[in-house]
Amino acid sequence: MKQQRGFTLVELIVVIAILGILAATALPRFINVSAQAKTAAADGLVGAIQGAVALCQASWVAAGSTGTTCSMVGNAAVATNASGIPTNAGIDQALSSRSGFDYATPPTFTLTADPTCTVVYSAAAGTAARAGC
Repeated sequence: MKQQRGFTLVELIVVIAILGILAATALPRFINVSAQAKTAAADGLVGAIQGAVALCQASWVAAGSTGTTCSMVGNAAVATNASGIPTNAGIDQALSSRSGFDYATPPTFTLTADPTCTVVYSAAAGTAARAGC
């Protein structure tokens, strides 16, 4: 009588297939990408604010560097400071979209899904930074 030593190829393939199916269904449950998504959303808004500030300031300079407003797309007048940088109230007007963020308490944009994740705008410098994400 012949004695079997080890597993057959078919048995090994079946075990590997079962492990692959288990890994494919269980692994996504252990990976939490929501923190990365919040950070990416906040970074996206920071970039949008920086772009809006640059466009507004360029429009203000092109108009002669005078006045307290700049013209954005659609001739929307945005309130600016003496350097052509949008004010705390003006930055909301300068942005074409702030989807997913609330701007109830200037100069802070708050992520709707997570109130601890914010983007703070500085009208004096025309910069923005994320916090709590």
